[in-house]
Amino acid sequence: MSETLPPPAGNLPELTVSEIAGAVKRTLETAFGRVRVRGEITEMKLYASGHTYMALKDEGAKIRAIIWKGSASRVGLRPENGIEVIATGRITSYPERSEYQLIIERLDYAGEGALLARIEALRLRLLAEGLFEASRKRALPMLPRVIGVVSSPQGAVIQDIKTTIARRFPSHIVLWPVAVQGEGAAAQIANAIAGFGALPPHGAIPRPDVLIIARGGGSLEDLMAFNDEDVVRAAAMSPIPLISAVGHETDTTLIDFVSDRRAPTPTAAAELAVPDRIALAADLAQSGARLAGALLRIAQTVRLRLDRAAAGLPDLPAMLGAARQRLDDRGERLALAMPALLATRRATLDRLAGRLLHPRELIAAKRHGLALLAQRLAVPTAARLRESHLKLDAAAGRLESLSYTAVLARGFALAIGPTGDPVTSAHAASALRRLTIRFHDGNLAVRTDHRPTKPVQPRLDL
Repeated sequence: MSETLPPPAGNLPELTVSEIAGAVKRTLETAFGRVRVRGEITEMKLYASGHTYMALKDEGAKIRAIIWKGSASRVGLRPENGIEVIATGRITSYPERSEYQLIIERLDYAGEGALLARIEALRLRLLAEGLFEASRKRALPMLPRVIGVVSSPQGAVIQDIKTTIARRFPSHIVLWPVAVQGEGAAAQIANAIAGFGALPPHGAIPRPDVLIIARGGGSLEDLMAFNDEDVVRAAAMSPIPLISAVGHETDTTLIDFVSDRRAPTPTAAAELAVPDRIALAADLAQSGARLAGALLRIAQTVRLRLDRAAAGLPDLPAMLGAARQRLDDRGERLALAMPALLATRRATLDRLAGRLLHPRELIAAKRHGLALLAQRLAVPTAARLRESHLKLDAAAGRLESLSYTAVLARGFALAIGPTGDPVTSAHAASALRRLTIRFHDGNLAVRTDHRPTKPVQPRLDL
């Protein structure tokens, strides 16, 4: 059995591996140019260099893809494993591995189904974190001084908000202009919310009391900036109460779940932010009328109670007159009672004075007691007793010489006034009607004739 050998190469050129790889690379780039590839992102990995490597796959194939660092901020959305996208870019090859790959320049969600699936997955994750809890919702201020608006500076949205606020309750509006769709819109909205919250309370730009995040209606892709995770977290962390008004009444975005109040339209958001001044004035007038009526009823009730209490009070002038009469009576009785009391006390004093022992009698009693004590003491104490007798005799002599009774016994007398005080001069005695003359053996009451005479020199019998 013979083998058939291949024909000789003939005119086929001989190429190196690099030449073949280069030719394939040029052919791919020339034949395809820019393409749009639909597939599910898988095997995504972000390298330290800033480049993102991934693969796009469907049911039958898989293609490698790269997002260069310089294009990462312009691709339109954040790539994640498991989402279906439409990638726009250039087909090329990587010769070292003999692989072809897609250099991605833009990413878009592949239809509403993929968008809704991604939104739902993010909603469930944020719900599990508690960002949508009702306890996080804050009350809106009743009368905000400053209203912050995050929206596009063009279009009817900002005009509707301004017109509604001016009509209902004119307030200061601060607009933070942002793109509300397209590339970079989510980052601008998140930065605007955080920027309003970082304003100082009394800075050059006034810090708003309430925020309105608003845009008009649009497709699901147009509203995707308000489903971005960074925007939702910025709204959740805002220190300022926040009203979301994104799309039409039937549109729902994730920022609606985390905001403090959700409005179906931007106009409705403005109506939530400020009260209606006409209705407020009417309520104020009604409250004022009710308050005035309540105060009138209270005053009438208090006046009635006061009249009833006044009717039960006694006659104050009559009570005052009776008290004055009692005071006059007590004053007169007191004036009469004082001399009578003094006379009674003086008589008592005189009786007590008569009962007092004479110093001589006291001395004699003490001497007798001392003599008895001396008899009881032992002989060694006799000298001490004699010395004490001598001292006692000397003291008794001095005491007797100083006693006024001894003076009275020598013929002198003591004049005493009505108050019991000694009268020491004729002039003082002339001013008194009655005097008491005390002798050594008793008292004598006398009446004066108010005519002082010359003093008589006493005669001393030597």
